[in-house]
Amino acid sequence: MAIIKWVFWITIWVLVAAFFHYTLPQTDIVRITDTYEKRVDPGENSIFWAQADVGTDGTLANRDVFFIQTRRAKGDVMVYRNEDTGWGWPPYFKFDTSNLQAEAADAKSTGAASSWYAVKHYGWRNEFLTVFPNAISLRKVEGPDASKGIPWLNIFILVVFFALVYGIWVRWRRFRRARIDPTLEALEDDLAEKRQGLSRWFGSWRAKK
Repeated sequence: MAIIKWVFWITIWVLVAAFFHYTLPQTDIVRITDTYEKRVDPGENSIFWAQADVGTDGTLANRDVFFIQTRRAKGDVMVYRNEDTGWGWPPYFKFDTSNLQAEAADAKSTGAASSWYAVKHYGWRNEFLTVFPNAISLRKVEGPDASKGIPWLNIFILVVFFALVYGIWVRWRRFRRARIDPTLEALEDDLAEKRQGLSRWFGSWRAKK
């Protein structure tokens, strides 16, 4: 039972960590190399794609999606999708996909004359599942070693979350000590008395024999 309990809680916390890692904003320092638009047919990975642009037909099985190609300071490539989040989840309320694409197209640079940008995004990049992080905004920075800034929003959300978890845990322990534990102890005592009664009854039959 102890192993099952530990496996259960480890699984829960891994899922919680994955949820926050996917939805909370992250920042990359990159050089934008190209932008393009591609027709996408979301399939089994549709959960990792946002909705169609706000104001367009969102019932289509496929749609055109903007992409931003970049290269990081260490040389590795990162590709971002550029989709509206609208009023859906995650709650970034992003409605300016076309404007962001125009900014990204204007920010393209080559290795000889590099211009570096901080791209704020959420999500993961997975080549096997064809999953791309969604770009939220970009801003020009001085160079590849520029500071990404302190993630105050992430810190605030995580502090509030763990404070809520701690508050629920404390109240649950109080409730368990006041209501559940005494009830379980009473049941155990009652079962113990019944076992003793059965033992005495069987003992009396053995004595008669």
